Amino acid sequence: QVQLVESGGGRVQPGGSLRLSCRASGLSFSTYIMRWYRQAPGNELELVVGIHPTGATTTYADSVKGRFTISRDNAKNTVYLRMNKLKPDETGVYYCNIIVDLLDLWGPGTQVTVSS
Repeated sequence: QVQLVESGGGRVQPGGSLRLSCRASGLSFSTYIMRWYRQAPGNELELVVGIHPTGATTTYADSVKGRFTISRDNAKNTVYLRMNKLKPDETGVYYCNIIVDLLDLWGPGTQVTVSS
């Protein structure tokens, strides 16, 4: 059974930083694209960034380019999201995502609150 578990969320002041982690189990992690999404209160789910299985290629939403960095450690079955210069409107729940056999799989999410 595939499981994704996010961690690292919390409260941070505007301009601050957080590092999220998502650990996967029950699959050959190193063969899958991993993605981070977020959902602000009252808004739709938004794709933030994706990373190729080898980590060689990443694709960022324009809104986070230059501030967020995705990385992965295939030996630890973990994908990370380093978020710098956070803004209040980036408050929300952050989810990692994987598509297995055409099915979207999600973790429970981790709350990020950017507020002074």
